[in-house]
Parts: sequence; C-alpha cells; structure tokens
Amino acid sequence: MKLKSLPVGIEDFKDIITKDYYYVDKSLFIKELIDYKGSVNLFTRPRRFGKTLNLSMLQYFFEQSDADNAPLFQNLSIIDTGETYLSHMGQYPVITISLKSGKQATADLSITGVKKIISEEFRRHKKALEKSLTQKERIQQMMDTKGDLSYYTDAIRFLSECLYNYYKCKVIILIDEYDVPLENAYFNGFYEEMINFIKPLFESALKTNPFMEFAVITGCLRISKESIFTGLNNLEIISITNKLYAEHFGFTQNEIEVLLNYYGLKHRREEIRTWYDGYYFGDKSIYNPWSVINYIKSIWIDNSAFPKPYWSNTSSNSIIKTLIENADMTVKQEIEYLISGGSIEKPIHEDITYEDIDQSSDSLWNFLFFTGYLKQTHIEMKDLVHYMSLGIPNLEVRHIYETKIIEWFREQISLKDLTSFYKAIIQGDIDVFQKALNAMLRESISFYDNKEAFYHGFMLGLLNGMSQFLIDSNKEAGDGRYDIQIRSLDIEIPAVLLELKLADSFSGMKTKAMNALLQMKEKKYNESLYNEGYQKVIHYGIAFYKKNCIILKEEYTLS
Repeated sequence: MKLKSLPVGIEDFKDIITKDYYYVDKSLFIKELIDYKGSVNLFTRPRRFGKTLNLSMLQYFFEQSDADNAPLFQNLSIIDTGETYLSHMGQYPVITISLKSGKQATADLSITGVKKIISEEFRRHKKALEKSLTQKERIQQMMDTKGDLSYYTDAIRFLSECLYNYYKCKVIILIDEYDVPLENAYFNGFYEEMINFIKPLFESALKTNPFMEFAVITGCLRISKESIFTGLNNLEIISITNKLYAEHFGFTQNEIEVLLNYYGLKHRREEIRTWYDGYYFGDKSIYNPWSVINYIKSIWIDNSAFPKPYWSNTSSNSIIKTLIENADMTVKQEIEYLISGGSIEKPIHEDITYEDIDQSSDSLWNFLFFTGYLKQTHIEMKDLVHYMSLGIPNLEVRHIYETKIIEWFREQISLKDLTSFYKAIIQGDIDVFQKALNAMLRESISFYDNKEAFYHGFMLGLLNGMSQFLIDSNKEAGDGRYDIQIRSLDIEIPAVLLELKLADSFSGMKTKAMNALLQMKEKKYNESLYNEGYQKVIHYGIAFYKKNCIILKEEYTLS
C-alpha cells in the first residue's frame, strides 16, 4: 500500500483532501459549533496547533460556492452526523481574513499589510460585489487598496452587508491569528497605533453587525475585552483551560496511535511522547501537531532520524527572551527549577494584554502558559483566584528554554569587560579568577540535566572572548583528554589547562579540585605542550557545586 504524504506546511483543507495527504479528521468541530451556537467564538491556542487548517475546513463546509465542496467531506466524521448538520453545508457567504502575515517593522507598513489582506478578500468576492447597486466607488477602492483608512476600520462589516444583500443570507466571519499584528506591534514599539486600528475593525464587524450569522476567531492569546472587544457581550472565549472543543486543536493520544500505526512507527511512541506531548487543553492530553508531522516525515525519509525542536523554528520566542532578560534572582531560580523538571505555582489571569508583559513576572508566566511554553499540572482556587502548578510540557520546549538561556548568556558575556578575568587566568592569579567565576555563576541561569556539559559549556562561553588565544576542548593529550586548553601562539606565554569536576556537596569541592589536579598530572596532559616548545604550563583544578566553585592551581616549568 502506498502511504499518504504528510502535509507539512499545507494549511488549505481542500489541498490536503484532494491531493490525498494524510489528514487527522477534525470535522466534528463543525458539529460542535452548530450545537453550541456561539455568536462570536474566540479560540486561543499556541502557534502551529491547527487553527488555520480548521478555519479553512469551516470555509469549505459552510461557504456558498460555484464548486461542489461536498465530496471533500465524504470520508469524514461530519458526514455521519445527519441532516441537522449537513443542511448547513454550502449555505452561507463566508468572509475569511488571516492576519498571520500582518507583521511589519513599522506601524504604517503593518496597517498597510492588513489593508491589503482585507482588499484581497473583497477581490475574492468580486462576482457578488459587482452586482451591488450602491457604493460601487467604495467597493472598487477597497479592491484596489486605495480606500480611506476609515473605510478599512469598517471594512468587514461593510463587506458583510454587501454579501448579505447579494445572497439574502447572513454571513459567517472567520478571522485567523487575530493577535499577530498586535504581538508584532508590541515588540516593535507601535502597539497603541495598531490597537487604534484593529479595535474599530473588530467592533464594527462583531459587535454591531446585523448581517453576521456567527464568527470564529483564532489567536494565540486572549486579549482583554477592554483592549479589543469592548462591550462585546456575545463573545465566547475558548482558551486552553476550557473543556469545550478541547480535542479539535492539536493531536489527541488516540489520533497519535492511529497515525503511528498507519506509518508503522508504534516503536517510536515513547520518543514522540517525551518530545512532543505534554500539553493539556481542558482535560485532554494534546501533542504538538506541527512537530509530530515534521518528525514522522523525517523518519519516513531517514529511519535513523532523531527528534528535533521543530516548533522552535516557527513560533515567536520573544516572550521567553523577555522573561530571561528581565529575570531577578527569584525568577532565575524558578526557570532553573522548571528546566530540572519541577513545577511552580502561579496565579492565572486570562484577561491580559501585551502591555502587561513588563508589569510583573506573574504576567510573563501567564503569557508563557497561554502560548504553549508551560503546561498546567494542577489547579486550585485561593481567595477567588485560580492558581496553577506550571511545568515545561516536553523535551522540545525545554530545548527552547535552554537555547534562549545560552543566547542570553552569550549576549551578557559580550557586554562584559573580562580583561582582568582573562589576565588573571594567564598570570595565575587564582584569587581574582575564583572570585570572578563565582560572581558570574551566580548571575547565570543554570540547567543541570547534564551537569558536566553545562559547566563545560559555561566555561567555554566565558573564554570565548580570549580572541588572542587558541581555546581547545576535549582533545587527546598524553594518556587522556583534557577538558579545556588555552594557549597563545607565543610559546613564551604560559599555556593553561583546566580540568572541571562536580562535587556532591559544598564541603566536597576542595577534594574534587585536588583530584582534577592529580588527573592532569597522572595523564601527562603537558606532553603535547612540551613538544610544541612551551616553557610554562598552569593547571587549574576547578570544582563546582551548584553556583559555587573552588579553584586550585599548580604550575609547571617544562624543560
């Protein structure tokens, strides 16, 4: 049997069905929308969890079209639900707006980008709009992206009216990734300008629109009513804490089992679970669909492929960067605890805005939770406030934290003047060396899943600025491999060898440092340096315990 291809990056429902890609059936999402009859439904989910594909499915199901879209659904679960639901197929004009591309460097460019997106939707409905008996000039200006700004802040409502007049039927409005322009505006410094544009656009479309049947909006974050949806009493917010619709975004455990069985990969189940599972939407355990599909496709191409953090290349990590950059000592310890597999308890507030990010670390933890960088492990009510125990969902997300911490550390080191630190190392000034190293350890954010690798990487990061010296790591010398070697091309300048050890307790550091010195001597790490003509070598035995170190030194004259 020829296996179906995996739809990596394909978000058009019709393409997936007609081109015979593997599709995880989410068509019962349609049934629940009809059952619950929400007027304006806002779904907040992390990036790349199937929001765009679901809206595309809704468009093909509900939209009146010259094409017959019924065959697209013939093998899906919605077909078996009966006439109550199928009677809605192909019965409505649909307005579909995706704001995921509304990201530009300035306010003017971003607003222009949103105007172009709206104009494209006017052009998509050109056939119906050409029949309009009124406001032809405005319609043409909208199609040509030449309308006045005030035209655009009322554009979705106006298009709804035009389509209603043509079809004699209320419209369905689909808005995908509504918060992307707002996130982009916040991080680029023009949040207020974008709010002032988006707010009337949404209010006119969703609050005072008699031509709307219902609306579905998706985004990564719930933006508070006071910020965007002022007075919108018909808004139903379905966040990741809500049990409704929980299984329709991302992959459930059962869907993963079927997927792995289809591709003959049941033996990879635990690997995929530890890397890409761990999210909880409502009471459902959910896998990251983007990462799962990418990984299974990589195995399909190369059976020896290893898991990778696919999500980190698609999702904005600015929030993690902000958390790390602004972290005080308490937050640094909390980040370390999370990376080690622990959980932290925080109050959860769903009414947030991007402006809240800088207000407190609690706001940042909320953003991290709702954007998929943390998962809920427990929830309870205290003094009328919901408190959640939060943890890192899986290995993929932990990798993102670790990568951002390393980037932050390198940036911090590049800003420091480490001249005296480097001078102390070469000159054998152990007091200055140890004091400076301890200070930098305490400023850092650590992760201890592989302790030796962490401290080794930490030291190499610090030494990266010694541009006039050669820094080597884990190379053969004598009867073993040294940890780090520092040497100048000038053989009259002392070479340096560092051996790093981990202590089980604070009091055990000195013994470990002594063992490091003994190892360098017994393994004859000096031999290669002697052969190259160096006259003097300094050995440093460095022992670490958490954010403390002890350094011992021995000097050798080579002859």
